Amino acid sequence: MKRLLLLCALSFLGFSAISYSQIQKGNVMLGSDIGSGLVNTGSNSLFGLNFGLNEGAGYNLGISPKGGYFVQDNFLIGGVVNLGFTRSAKVDGEAAETFQYGIQALTRYYLSPGEQGVDNLLKHGRFFGEANAGIAGVNVNEGSTTNGFAFGFGPGYSYFVTETVALEATFKYNGLVGGGNTTYQHSLGLNLGIQVFLPFSRTKNMEDDDI
Repeated sequence: MKRLLLLCALSFLGFSAISYSQIQKGNVMLGSDIGSGLVNTGSNSLFGLNFGLNEGAGYNLGISPKGGYFVQDNFLIGGVVNLGFTRSAKVDGEAAETFQYGIQALTRYYLSPGEQGVDNLLKHGRFFGEANAGIAGVNVNEGSTTNGFAFGFGPGYSYFVTETVALEATFKYNGLVGGGNTTYQHSLGLNLGIQVFLPFSRTKNMEDDDI
């Protein structure tokens, strides 16, 4: 019984250390948010996926694959691709369609426990700040259209459910400025996602095995 308790305690301590080691220099992050990650012009659902069941009901799809490399402990540089499509419910036999696209640079900084007066909510979680900027567009047929420079910033939270996998939530301000019939669009967005954290040497070995 004592041996079992000791093994459980060592496993718990090991998980705590490994969770935080995933955001050290030299590691990579790969995953995706559910949702386009751009200005929300329609009735997108919280999770970026919504399918109406009634006749003539609308739907929306959105996904934001992202990846990055930790150039320093807690500090990541990478990129994100934004894709989204929304079709509103039909009104008088017609429905509005929105297409969203983008490719942006991404930075993220994880706060250490107690840093800036912020502590962790849960033992295996970390707060972070995220910012992105790049080229994007939001086009609504018979509605607002903007194509140009996109940016976003805001806080997020990662909860490590395993040694390498984290569930995440971000709450960000999203802006888009450019050409079209609307020169500036902006909104607040809540996105959920999942990310995988691996040492760079491990991902390189995986690529070599595929060759």
